[in-house]
Amino acid sequence: MGSDDSVVGRVGLVTHATRGPDGAGEVKVSIRGGSEIFLAWSDEPLPKGATVLVVASRGARALDVVPWTAP
Repeated sequence: MGSDDSVVGRVGLVTHATRGPDGAGEVKVSIRGGSEIFLAWSDEPLPKGATVLVVASRGARALDVVPWTAP
């Protein structure tokens, strides 16, 4: 399955904490008229409830995310 670039640039909510380089968590992203859950990878661990920005799609419903604070 290829990457899903339509999710890149969207803001999401961590539903299962990420573990930084030790493993993925899960993020809920509003897209396509609803909400979808994706596996989420981050450089640093992020807690459940953190707001994140999707910076890349890894394909197969997996994303790279970074912490996000609305401007």
